[in-house]
Amino acid sequence: MRKFLLSSLLLLIMQTGFSQHLPTPDQFLGYALGTQFTPHHRVLEYFKAVAAVTPNMQLTQYGSTYEGRPLMLAVITAPENAGKIEQIRTHNLELSNGTGTPAAGDPVIVWLSYNVHGNEAVSTEAAMTTLYMLANPANKEQQDWLKHVVVIIDPCLNPDGRERYVSYYNQIHTRYPDPLLFSREHNEPWPGGRANHYYFDLNRDWAWQTQVESQQRVAWYSRWMPQVHVDFHEQSIDAPYYFAPAAEPFHDIIKPWQRSMQMLIGKNNARYFDKEGWLYFTKEFFDMFYPSYGDTYPTYNGAIGMTYEQGGGGRAGLAGLKQDGDTLTLSQRIAHHRTTGLSTIEIASQESAQLLKEFTKYFYDALHTPDGPYQSYVVKAAGNSEKLASLGNLLNKNGIRFGYGAGVTKASGFNYFSGKTENLTIEKEDMVISAAQARSNLLKVLFEPDSRLSDSVTYDITAWSLPYAYGLQTYALRQPLTPAKDSLQVTVNTALVAQRPYAYLARWNSVKDVRFLSALLQKRIRVRYAEGDFIAGGKSFPAGTLIITRSGNETAGPQFDEQVVNLANTYKTTLDAVSTGFVEKGVDFGSEKVRFIKPIRVAVVMGEGVSSLAAGEVWHFFEQQIGYPLTIVDEKQLSRINWKALDVLILPDGEYRYLSEKDNTNKLRDWITGGGKLIAMQDALAQIASLDWGIHLKKTDEDKEDNKDEYALLKPYANREREGVKQMIPGAIYKVQLDVTHPLAFGFPAVYYTLKQDSRIYDYLDEGGWNVGIVKKDNYLSGFVGTETRKRLKDGLLFGVREMGEGKIVMMADDPLFRSFWENGKLLFGNALFMVW
Repeated sequence: MRKFLLSSLLLLIMQTGFSQHLPTPDQFLGYALGTQFTPHHRVLEYFKAVAAVTPNMQLTQYGSTYEGRPLMLAVITAPENAGKIEQIRTHNLELSNGTGTPAAGDPVIVWLSYNVHGNEAVSTEAAMTTLYMLANPANKEQQDWLKHVVVIIDPCLNPDGRERYVSYYNQIHTRYPDPLLFSREHNEPWPGGRANHYYFDLNRDWAWQTQVESQQRVAWYSRWMPQVHVDFHEQSIDAPYYFAPAAEPFHDIIKPWQRSMQMLIGKNNARYFDKEGWLYFTKEFFDMFYPSYGDTYPTYNGAIGMTYEQGGGGRAGLAGLKQDGDTLTLSQRIAHHRTTGLSTIEIASQESAQLLKEFTKYFYDALHTPDGPYQSYVVKAAGNSEKLASLGNLLNKNGIRFGYGAGVTKASGFNYFSGKTENLTIEKEDMVISAAQARSNLLKVLFEPDSRLSDSVTYDITAWSLPYAYGLQTYALRQPLTPAKDSLQVTVNTALVAQRPYAYLARWNSVKDVRFLSALLQKRIRVRYAEGDFIAGGKSFPAGTLIITRSGNETAGPQFDEQVVNLANTYKTTLDAVSTGFVEKGVDFGSEKVRFIKPIRVAVVMGEGVSSLAAGEVWHFFEQQIGYPLTIVDEKQLSRINWKALDVLILPDGEYRYLSEKDNTNKLRDWITGGGKLIAMQDALAQIASLDWGIHLKKTDEDKEDNKDEYALLKPYANREREGVKQMIPGAIYKVQLDVTHPLAFGFPAVYYTLKQDSRIYDYLDEGGWNVGIVKKDNYLSGFVGTETRKRLKDGLLFGVREMGEGKIVMMADDPLFRSFWENGKLLFGNALFMVW
C-alpha cells in the first residue's frame, strides 16, 4: 500500500511539474486564441514547443509545399502506446492489408485534418487548442481516451493558401474587428486563400494526387491507414455548424457499419452542442459520393470519413455580422471545432474494439470476396504505353496492385467504350488488375462505368471513371484474373545514338510526348510533325508523329543525337530512327504537309472575373506537366499588352470585362487575324460567341419563345430543389466524335470522352472553321444529367477551330485540364498549343 501511495505521489509531482512547462496556446503566442490569426510558422513553433515537453508525442515533417512551407504531422497517444508506436502502426497496416487480426487492447487511429482550404482558417487555430487538451496530463478524461486511441493531427494541409489569407487579413483588418461584411477585411482579393499555390482545391485531390501537398500527405496516410478521419472546414457565415451523418447520395460501396458509426459520432457531437445551446444540422448538402474528398477517400479506404463544417469561411474574419443579427466570432468558431474533434476521439475510444473488428473485416472481405459484379479489369495498351504508365502511377499512389498479361489470352468482358460485353485478347503489354485485393472497394469506385446515384442532388461531379479520364480501352471481367508480372521493361533509346540517322521519329499520343516536345523546343531543336499517316522503315506512324531531322538542326552541333536521345529517355518517349526521308507510304519529310512546329510565346489571363481554379490548371500544366515558359497577364493589364510579343493567348473559364469593350475586342481580333492564336475555354468561349466572329451558341427548340409552356412557371415551392435538378449537370461523361485528320485531334482515336459540366454546345462552324469534336444525340455515357439539360446536349460542337485571317480561335467548350486528373484532355490541350497553326 505504501509503495502504491509513494508511486502515486511521485507521478503527481511529475505531472504537476510537466504541466507547468506545457504552454497553452495563449501563453506561447502571447495573445488569446481567437483575437488574431496565427501565421503558419508560429503554429508549427507551438507544435514543436508542445512536442519538446510531451514524451508521448511525435512531430514529423512529412513534406513541403510548392512555396517551401513545411507540412507536419503530430502523433499523440497514451505513454504506454507511445513506447510501441511503430509496432502499432505496422500491425494496423496488416489489418488494412486483409492479413492481420486485431488483439485485445489495440488502439484505433484517429486522423484530424485541418485547413485544407486556406481561407477556412479557424481550423488551424482549433488544432492548437485540441493538441493542448490532449497533451495536458491534468485532463484525465482525454488521457483515458488516449489509452485506446492514437491521434494524428495535421494542423494545416494547405499552408500556402492559409498564409495568403492570413497575411492579407492581418495587414488590412481594423484595430477593432469590424463585423460589417461589406468592409474590406471581409472581402479577399482574387484569387483568395482557398486553394494552394497553383489554385487547386486540395479537398478534391485526395484520389488524383496531382499536387505535391496531396502526394506527400496521402503517402503518409497510407503508412497509417486510420480507422477515423475528420476533415475540418468552414462554410457560409450564416450557416450553423454541420457534422455527420452525411447527406444522400451515399455511394453504395459504403458499408452499413460505416453509416451507423457516422450516426453514433454525430449524436455525440449533438450532445455537446445541445449542452451549449449551439445550432447545428446534419444529413444535408454534404454527400458521400465523389471519391476525392477528405471524407469519401478515407471512407473508400475502410475508415469513418467525415467533414465538419463551421459557419464562417474567409468572409468571417475575427467577427462577422450574420443575417440574424448575431455576431460570429473567431473564438466561437474555434470552440466548435475543438468540441467536435474531441467528441470524435471520445467515441473512437469507446468503440475502439468494434471499429477495429469492422475495419479488419472490411479489408479481409475485399481481399477474399470483392464487392460488385467484376472480378478483374484489363486495360489495353494498344500502342500507348506512356498513357498506361501514367495510369499505373496513379494506381500505385492509391495502393492498388496491378500487373500485366501473360501473353496472348482470350477472355470476355464489358467494353467501356462500346458499352457491350465482348470477346477480347489479353496481350503481354496490357494491364491486368485483380479485384481480389485489399483496396478493392476503392478500385471499384474508380473504375465503375456508371455510378448508381441514390439521390440526384449532389455536391460535385458524378462521373470520373478512369478508363474515360485516361482514354484507355478497358474491359471489366466477371471472371478472376491473376497478373503475370508486375512491370514492363522500359524502352531505352541510347543505342540509337550510334546510328546517326537521317531523322528520329516519336509517336504523339500522350502528355509525356508534349513534355518531350517542350524540352526539344527549349533546346532550340527544330521539330516537324506529319499531317497524315505514313510508313517509314517498314513501320506505320500516325498523323502528328514528331519528326526530328538532322537537317535544319546543324546548330546543335555534334551533340544533336545525344540531346535528342537523352531527352527521349528522360520523358520515357520511344524513338524510331530512319536513314532516309523517303517514305514507303504517305508524304516525304520535305513535303509542305510535314509542318514545322515553331517555339511559341504563350500568355494566360488571370485576375478578377477569371476562375482561379481554371487559371491554376493552365498554370500547373505549363510549369509542372510540360515544363514550358508561360507569361501570366492580369486581366486589368490586357489593354496594355504588347501583342507582338505573343503567339498564343489563353482565356480560361471566366467572365472578362475586357471583352465587353469594343475597342478591346477590335484589338484582339486584329491580333488574331494577323497570325495570333486564341484558346477560349468554357465561359470565355461563350463570351466570344456573343461577338460577331462566326461562333454561335446552339439554340434548341425549347429556347424558342413560341414553344414555351405557359404553365411552366407554376411550380410548388416545396419542390424547388428538385426543379433545379432538371437543369443540372454537375459533371457527366459524354462521347465526342473527333475528326482525327485535324491537328487538334492528333494522337486520338475517333472518340474522345469529355467531362461535361454545363449545357453549352455550339452551332457547327461553316466555311472558315473546323468541327473537330462534336456531340451527337446518343452521346451521353455516365453521370447525372437533368432532364432539360439532357435534351439540349445533342448535335452540336464542343471542340473546334475558327480561322480568322492568318490566325485561329481554338474553341474548348469543356475543360480538358479538369483538376489535372482528366489525363486524356492534356493531349488535346497540347495539340491546341503546338499543332494547330
